[in-house]
Amino acid sequence: MESAERIGRLGASLTRAERRVAEVVLERPQLVAFGTVAELAAAAEAGAATVVRLALKLGFDGFTQLQASVQHDLANQLRPAAERIREPVATDRVGRHLQLEAANVQSSLRSVDPDLLDDVVRHLADPAARVFVLAGDNSRGIGQQLVVDLGALRDDVCPLDGNDMAVRRQLALLRPTDVVVTLDFRRYERWVVDAAADAAAAGAWCVAVTDSLLSPLSSTAQRTFVVAAAGAGPFDSHVGALAVFNLVVAGVADQLRAAAADRLDRLEAVWQHSLTDR
Repeated sequence: MESAERIGRLGASLTRAERRVAEVVLERPQLVAFGTVAELAAAAEAGAATVVRLALKLGFDGFTQLQASVQHDLANQLRPAAERIREPVATDRVGRHLQLEAANVQSSLRSVDPDLLDDVVRHLADPAARVFVLAGDNSRGIGQQLVVDLGALRDDVCPLDGNDMAVRRQLALLRPTDVVVTLDFRRYERWVVDAAADAAAAGAWCVAVTDSLLSPLSSTAQRTFVVAAAGAGPFDSHVGALAVFNLVVAGVADQLRAAAADRLDRLEAVWQHSLTDR
């Protein structure tokens, strides 16, 4: 979404009032697309002048152009599953999914800053660092895949999850050398946001993988990957996040090439031995 990308780039420079308006733009695109300046201002508890000022700061000629941009991109805006399930079924389901998922991957990978990527890879490849992966319930499968892939390349990679007490124990034992990767999207789960903030407070080096630089996960992370997660069905897509994780894992594999090659050889030998035993 064009307006979301622009908001992400300017997130840190927005005033408190502008940030409230920006949050409404991200969370209630229908209001922006079909409402008025006054309605958007009321929803954000801000003045009409703030709405116009934000539109100009985002590079639009005014509210009308911002509104046109949101109208154009509204089909790709993330919405609750309960709302999306009620939409008419596309006649070309394969084509619709192909279009959306290709866009998710392209948008997610193109938004990766090379310096950001190098920094994250360097921290994840550091043998002195333990790596913890924190993911919301809806993103747990993708988070677990990152644990498996990184765990095949290096030691000390594990999920940061379990019941409330288990998570608190892990957070209490974090070290300043630890790296915490957090994954969650809009309608962020409170326990994930709180755990990410506690990890940062404990001194861990934190990476957020989320849908906006205005995400509460981004505010406590040293580095943030912004991924696209538009879905043709009722649920968010994780293809963009998986593409970014694949990029990161490939970078770590390159950094740890000699040690990782030996490690993968030993894992492959175990796999081959298990096949011959059948």
